[in-house]
Amino acid sequence: MLKSKNIVVGVCGGIASYKAAFLVRLLIKAGANVQVVMTKDAANFITPLTFATLSKKPVLTAYFKADTGEWNNHVDLGLWADLMLIAPLSANTLAKFANGLCDNLLSAVYLSAKCPVYFAPAMDLDMWKHPATQQNVSKLISFGNILIKPTHGELASGLIGEGRMEEPDKIVEFILEHSKKKTLIGKKALVTAGPTYEAIDPVRFIGNHSSGKMGYAIAQVLTDLGADVTLVSGPTSLAALHGVERIDVVSAEEMYIATKNKFVDSDIIVMCAAVADYRPKDVASEKIKKGANEIEISLVKTTDILAALGKNKKKEQILVGFALETFDEEANAIKKLESKNLDLIVLNSLKDEGAGFKGDTNRVTIIDRQHQKEIVELKSKRDVAKDICQKIVALCSL
Repeated sequence: MLKSKNIVVGVCGGIASYKAAFLVRLLIKAGANVQVVMTKDAANFITPLTFATLSKKPVLTAYFKADTGEWNNHVDLGLWADLMLIAPLSANTLAKFANGLCDNLLSAVYLSAKCPVYFAPAMDLDMWKHPATQQNVSKLISFGNILIKPTHGELASGLIGEGRMEEPDKIVEFILEHSKKKTLIGKKALVTAGPTYEAIDPVRFIGNHSSGKMGYAIAQVLTDLGADVTLVSGPTSLAALHGVERIDVVSAEEMYIATKNKFVDSDIIVMCAAVADYRPKDVASEKIKKGANEIEISLVKTTDILAALGKNKKKEQILVGFALETFDEEANAIKKLESKNLDLIVLNSLKDEGAGFKGDTNRVTIIDRQHQKEIVELKSKRDVAKDICQKIVALCSL
């Protein structure tokens, strides 16, 4: 599984740095090509010579070699790597990664990496438990990076608790097991997310409360499963996802054009966006001034994107739609499933507490072509996305 893979191993300063030598040895033994990048503090705990001997490659610690001026190209390293592993990851470097700081070679390689990034933190108990550290860990996970959790045990301070870097053999096992889960390698996925805004005038618009969180979670999980994902996003405050091509749109028509252009080459299409059903017939070129007690705005239908895609869907493509209903929920969802030629429909109800717009949790019912349904109880949108994507994986294997 790791044979001939190009792996960048980042080593940060901390007593756990010595474990990284065993880790590099195991990766080399598995047939990987390993390039070690160390922080300056890491070199205070273990010498670059140790890693150079084990990896059979010069260790990189700075942007350039002071004696020759030769540049260690962080962009090339990011493109070369099939996998990046930072072990140990110190609290300091964790904070840099989480906030985009780039003051050394390792952080520059991290920001340039196009591959899966695994990180194994190591620090003392109270540092690990600190809210700032936990927030930084959450940020890295939100970027699509994969956490290898620290273990419980005796720490350098003498305290007992979480903070020990996982053992090298367990880290390799984790990576191998995680790699097996990439069941959608070679598949192209198209996901829509967020609202659309339909202009009334240059200032005002008709929109909805969609945050895009559900669609973004699905895009991230599909990426984690190995798919090549394009995310067509309506207006949202959410950050771009690592490794996901993002196309920003505003209106329903723009979303239709973007999805139509990507649809033909997509194996999996998940239409999660809350697209406006109607738009103003005429858009004022100037701001409408407040005057009359009432104004009338004529509305016309927007293109039904999901129906258009369903009409042109090939047999081997998987098309998933969403339905937000307030009455006759299952009946309306099934009607949409059948009329729009969907493989799955995900039913949301505004009546479910903790589900729906803007929140971080959701409760859905997934219905397939045979009208078999699976109720996914209230949980994080990330976990709901995993359940939806497992249904997609099952359809891919048919």
